[in-house]
Amino acid sequence: MWTFLKRVLVGRPLATDQQEHQRIPKVVALAVFSSDAISSTAYATEEILFVTAVGASSLALGLSKLVPIAAAVAILLIIVVTSYRRTIFAYPGGGGSYVVSRENLGKVPSLVAGASILVDYILTVAVSISAGVAAIISIPAFRGVEHQRVVLGLVLIGLITLGNLRGLKESGTIFAFPTYLYMLSIGGLVLYGLYRVYFGHISPVAFDPTHFEGARAAGGSLGLFLILKGFSSGAVALTGIEAIADGVPAFRKPASKNAATTLMWMAIILGTLFFGTALLASRLHPFPSHDETVLSQMARTVYGEGPLYFILQVATAGILTLAANTAYADFPRLSSIIARDGYLPRQFANRGDRLGFSNGIIFLALAASALIVAFGGITNKLIPLYAVGVFTSFTLSQFGMVRYQQAHKPPGWRIGMVVSATGSGVTFLVLLIVAITKFASGAWVPLVVVPGIIVMFLGIRRHYDKVTLALAIKPDEVRPEAINHTVVVLVGRIHKGVVKALAYSRSLHPNHLLAVYVTHEDEDRDAMQNQWEEFGFDTPLEFVHSPYRDLVEPVMDHLDDLAERWPNSITTVVIPEFVMGKLYDFRNLLHNQSALALKAALLTRENTVVTSVPYHLGSASTDESTKR
Repeated sequence: MWTFLKRVLVGRPLATDQQEHQRIPKVVALAVFSSDAISSTAYATEEILFVTAVGASSLALGLSKLVPIAAAVAILLIIVVTSYRRTIFAYPGGGGSYVVSRENLGKVPSLVAGASILVDYILTVAVSISAGVAAIISIPAFRGVEHQRVVLGLVLIGLITLGNLRGLKESGTIFAFPTYLYMLSIGGLVLYGLYRVYFGHISPVAFDPTHFEGARAAGGSLGLFLILKGFSSGAVALTGIEAIADGVPAFRKPASKNAATTLMWMAIILGTLFFGTALLASRLHPFPSHDETVLSQMARTVYGEGPLYFILQVATAGILTLAANTAYADFPRLSSIIARDGYLPRQFANRGDRLGFSNGIIFLALAASALIVAFGGITNKLIPLYAVGVFTSFTLSQFGMVRYQQAHKPPGWRIGMVVSATGSGVTFLVLLIVAITKFASGAWVPLVVVPGIIVMFLGIRRHYDKVTLALAIKPDEVRPEAINHTVVVLVGRIHKGVVKALAYSRSLHPNHLLAVYVTHEDEDRDAMQNQWEEFGFDTPLEFVHSPYRDLVEPVMDHLDDLAERWPNSITTVVIPEFVMGKLYDFRNLLHNQSALALKAALLTRENTVVTSVPYHLGSASTDESTKR
């Protein structure tokens, strides 16, 4: 049943040699790796207004700064993309800032970059899903579900997780349509809206002070601190640029060329839509509100509440939700690289049935779900946590590329070094702005979490190093020393399973073979002794007294006695167990619970092997025994 359900939901397993066929073309890759960055155009303008139009400021002042802030973000985008394009060609194996930092800056910077970008990917899912839910409840038909933000968010995470467990190629094909629909929809809104602003007639958004999150529509003061804070909010539009550099191996060959081309497409689309949206907002005067998004307000003003408005809102909800797919494409891949380096559990490096890194996908879903629950699914509560990680990785990656170009001197390395150095300096400045201006709003969280993750990285690596050292052998240690073999069969009562276990134990030809029975009372001991002799078993039976009716501790003590009786011996503990039909048969819960506790305890005992000998009770034999 489980296998059937898994095949229905996830699909049939793919062979390892099919991995090459799972690479994706540029058209699909743009949707997979760029949805995060492009989707930020749906909320980045709004996040700027949530800073610059509230508090001591006003809506009029906030709107007046939209275009200058958008221009500054666009310039930053050009610098970062130009630098990352070189990263793609320098490191075609993927890994982005983590690999660049590891190869050029050393262990600690690479761990900082790795931890930062992993945190950013988790936040990408949480922010994208919460923004998608906000777009859904902005549609008039869905206003009634505004109190179900968290539930909607968790359902959407579940659906995207399931899609990605089916594989990158399949999920990318499924999710490509909503991404391109959004590009066309918002592009149409910007072009038609600006046309009506400059060449036609259109009234601004109707101001509603009851839903406005600020205190005043005009007047107030807007200082440098709030402007910089607004810029840091708008800079979330750059999140997702790292994704293409992380996922180069997912592209069809020539992978680096295709990835670089996709990066340029993404930058052009993102920059144009972001600046155009900000320009349109500065003319239409939308206001920040938790009840309706800025994009929804502008679309209603430009289109009315007709089909085009509905299509844009559906497309916006779609891409905001599917923007999480960028993180699903890259988080598992990056965590697998870090795991191969020994800083994450090795399970993260294992590929699942569909050749994806399933463990990383599931962990990402659980972590993002926890954030959705913790912050109530409110986008602007999550945004302050968002930009610290990504700009940390930007800074380290570009500084690493400065070192790379100095060392390897590829063609045009001097210009490239200047670009990377400029990008590193600018993104570090933005990082400081984000950390300072949003520290009290939540930016302190990643500043605490990232060092904690680095400590975890080092602890995991230390453990793996200790295990490797403990398991290492010298050439003269290859021949194993002679040891004795003691087999102990645990007996609860005499039945067919015990007979099978004794027969199996004799086939091992141990040096010492005995059966052990744990007794609580003398009468019980005498009864078992008589039964054992009556059946004529030739295996010696030893009794272990347990005055407190415990099983685990008396058995462990007796095994210690046997170790002293027969030193230099490996002890195999054989446990007869019933199996009722299939593994998922609920009747199995009626048996073997003591055996589970005993096996868990014996696992920690040195020089001890635990073997279960199953005795299968089919439905026919069970019915026959019931009749008797």
